[in-house]
Order: sequence, then C-alpha cells, then structure tokens
Amino acid sequence: MVHPELIGFGPFFSSQLSLEELQSSLVGRAVADRGRSLLVRFPDGDHPVVVPGRLRAEGALPVVGDFVVASPGPARTVTRVLERRTWLSRNAAGGATAEQVLAANVDVVFVVQGLDEGPNPRRLERTLAAVHAGGAEPVIVLTKPDRAEDLAAALAEARAAAPAVEVEVASGLTGEGVAVLAARLRPDRTGVLVGPSGAGKSTLTNALLGREAQRTAPVRASDDRGVHTTSARELFPVPGGGALVDGPGIRELRLWDASGLDATFEDLAAIAARCRFRDCSHGAEPGCAVREAIAGGRIDAARVESHRKLALELARQAERREGGAARAERERWKAVSKALRRLSRERGR
Repeated sequence: MVHPELIGFGPFFSSQLSLEELQSSLVGRAVADRGRSLLVRFPDGDHPVVVPGRLRAEGALPVVGDFVVASPGPARTVTRVLERRTWLSRNAAGGATAEQVLAANVDVVFVVQGLDEGPNPRRLERTLAAVHAGGAEPVIVLTKPDRAEDLAAALAEARAAAPAVEVEVASGLTGEGVAVLAARLRPDRTGVLVGPSGAGKSTLTNALLGREAQRTAPVRASDDRGVHTTSARELFPVPGGGALVDGPGIRELRLWDASGLDATFEDLAAIAARCRFRDCSHGAEPGCAVREAIAGGRIDAARVESHRKLALELARQAERREGGAARAERERWKAVSKALRRLSRERGR
C-alpha cells in the first residue's frame, strides 16, 4: 500500500511498482541514517527496517531519501530500492574508489557557505559539479550575513563562481531569507543542505522547520572553525509542504561523476568553443579564445585553472575505476577457470 501523502512520491516511482507489490507490500521513504540501521517512514509511521545482505552485495543499499519496498510484519525487511530520480553523491572519503550516495531523490541542493569565512569559489565549483551530476537543482546559500566584511563583494564572488546558479543570503538566527528557501520546497519537493561544518546548516534547518530539530553549537573560539553537531543524515517534513535533509558537514568532497563538469563551467565551455583548435589546452596554442578572455577580464584565470584541475582529477579517478573493474573481471575469470579445471579432474576420475 502506498500512502498518498508520502512526500516526494509520484508517477516516476509508482510506475515502478508491480501489481503484486501494490497489493502485498509496503512502500516507504528512508528518513534517517542510524549507522547500521535505517529508519523508514511508512503509512503507519516510522519503523526501523532490516536491509538484507543481498542488497549490500549488489551495491543497492538504500540511503536517506530513497523509496523502498518492504515486506509487512513486525520485522520489516527491504525487498528492493526503487530507481532514484536524482541523487547527491561523491567518491568515498579516504583512499577508496567507490561512490557514496549522500541523499537520494532530492529536487534542490542548498550549497551552504558561511560569510564569516567568505565564499570559497573553488569549493563552490567542486560542489556544484557533484550536484549537476546527480540531476538536482543547485542553489547557493550564504549564511551569517552579519559576519560578512563586504556583503556585496561576497555576493559578486559567489556569482562569478556560479554564473547560472541562484545565490541567496539567509540567516537561521534572524530569519532573513528563510521564507525564500522554504518556497523552493513547496508543494512536494525535497531539499538537502550540504556544506562544511560550522556553516550554519543545522541552524538553518531549525529555522525552516520552525522548531529545534537539530542541535547547534558555536564555532570554536580557538580557531574559528565549525564544530560537528550533526552526526547522521535525516529527512524532516517542512511545515507548508516539502521535506528537508540535513546531515554532517562535508570536509572532503571528491567528485565521482564527470557529467556535471560542463554544466558547472558553462561560461568557460562557451568561450572554449571559439578556440581555433577543438582540442585546445588553453596553453600556448594560437587562436585560443580562453586566453583572450582572461586577458580581456571576461573570465578569471583561477576559474580556468580550477576546471583543469577538476577535469584531471576526474580523468585519473576514471582510470582507477576502470582498472578496478578490469581487475575484478580478471579475478572472476580466474575463478571460473579454476572451477572448470576442478570439474574436469572430477569427471576424469
């Protein structure tokens, strides 16, 4: 049974359900990450679910925001995860090469940066590339406007790093800009807040929800750095419609998918299309439109260098992924060959 008021559930998801599932299974939305367990919102309330080892082995683990099909009963078990419409992911932190989905089926990603430290253009570009790759709409949110040395300059810097993205100023303490953000979640949309610790995400969450749902703490006086107050991701219904996901601050955002790079650097791509050579590296080649634009002040050289570094990082990561896949395939065929040899010996006896 599907609850008609399940936030974010629509034709994209209902069309994936079989008649048997509609009649004998439950559909819910994952709303909280509890470490080794997951809390799912069903028609009859929130319940912890069992995620079987089969889904873990298949790499189909549900995350906050996913819609899942589960068996009814006291110990509800997830039978499958519905295909995601959008997502926000990164390459897992540390040395591993693996995708980590942070939130699923989100319509808008609020990219939060605190004006006490000022906008970080390079971090904005990196985060926007991840957002575009997952198909959600990005919105830059600059918090703590009372701490800005020069608000107009900060806005200009953020807009230069993201020419095609809306930039909003909001304060969870004073309420400035909160209504504008809330309007982006209505009537049935899901948003997620992403940004470093201490940027004001949890304070903003509380303001959007109209209650103290998330614990907050002041930045450390010793180094003015943010303090981790949110330890797990959670999806909250927003008064007036929609839902919001808040989670821990992201210290490291390694990109997983290169498909969002062109959308992030649309302005650069438009200029590069006028270069004399299609494979122009924007170095010493004659007729380079990008170098001309830098010289004419139409684009920042640091933005061009940022694109180069991100493209190189993604190319290297793709090589590691392909290498890992090739190794896995070799190991698979080695196991098959070993099994065939053993079978041949057994038959020979």
